[in-house]
Amino acid sequence: MAPVRKPASLSGVERRAVELDTIASVLPIDRRDELAELLTDADIETLRHLVNEGMGANTLRAITSDLAYIEAWALAATKRSLPWPAPEALLLKFVAQHLWDPQKRAADPDHGMPADVADNLRAQNFLKSTGPHAPATVRRRLANWSTLTKWRGLDGAFASPPLKSAIRLAVRAVPRKRSRKSTKAVTGDVLAKLLATCATDSLRDVRDRAILMVAFASGGRRRSEIARLRIEQLSVEAPIKVADGPPLPSLAIHLGRTKTTTGEQDDVVYLTGRPVDALKAWLAAAKIDDGCVFRGIGRWGTVSKRPLDPQSVNAIVKQRAEMAGLEAGEFSAHGLRSGYLTEAANRGIPLPEAMEQSRHRSVQQASSYYNNASRRSGRATRML
Repeated sequence: MAPVRKPASLSGVERRAVELDTIASVLPIDRRDELAELLTDADIETLRHLVNEGMGANTLRAITSDLAYIEAWALAATKRSLPWPAPEALLLKFVAQHLWDPQKRAADPDHGMPADVADNLRAQNFLKSTGPHAPATVRRRLANWSTLTKWRGLDGAFASPPLKSAIRLAVRAVPRKRSRKSTKAVTGDVLAKLLATCATDSLRDVRDRAILMVAFASGGRRRSEIARLRIEQLSVEAPIKVADGPPLPSLAIHLGRTKTTTGEQDDVVYLTGRPVDALKAWLAAAKIDDGCVFRGIGRWGTVSKRPLDPQSVNAIVKQRAEMAGLEAGEFSAHGLRSGYLTEAANRGIPLPEAMEQSRHRSVQQASSYYNNASRRSGRATRML
């Protein structure tokens, strides 16, 4: 039998792969081996530090993804590993190669990202689009680049006037239509069509029905919140009395840490009526009495002990949309969140009341759904 290799004899890539495994429970990684080759020892140490600081999983995923992209771009564009801190010239090069004018590119092939750099990134699955990046994507990557620089105890040129000016001028030169995370909102009528595809008593139908109803009715919960929901976050509330029927079952969901909260606040949202029944039906059918609520289902109907991945929640929404005869590409899990507020606006529910359930922190963000819902049918659009 071959001797077991000691950790000290591992190569740099193998050691980084092992270290990535140690943070995988907090930071799900599906490209571990590729990242181990791309990221440096200092990169891994920075990520471990962020994990220990308790940074949210979604933020960590975004930072890791952006760090990997920036490292890959630096190698392709400069033939060298990413320097820390990055000089201003490199930051300006990043902007120039990602925010460019397609019309100018047609006349000048050297404008924008060089073909060899684009081909290199595309071969590694880091680049999929053929046009310039969205300004929001470039700003986010620069912001995460800046965050990583600060966590290394270094100062960067991210606030320099030339960099700010370059971004502003590039965005102004190529105006883009801003698109939502989900092209179409999953409003009440759309949700009914999705639920109609979950009509049997199969485990998959029972689970997906509960996911759709709970995600929507609890204020349009984010896919990450649905994926990591645990039994311990649920508490039974007193039934809600109604005038024309039996009392409605009620549940409270204690959200804990979310995208916009630290978990120290006890943010609570409520489920009433049918969503409670759907959730209880799933828990009973799957025989779940502790741990994660929504889990994967194996080929032979075996319920996993591990929670669904957030991407799986997104895939379920798209799959149900396709089964309902809708264009799957127009819907995503975020459509449940935007759909909740849009439906609330359509039903005349006051914005503050809807925000209590959706837990939006920004009135401007939440009100945009209300404005869009009312403007289309308002008097201002029917002047003629």
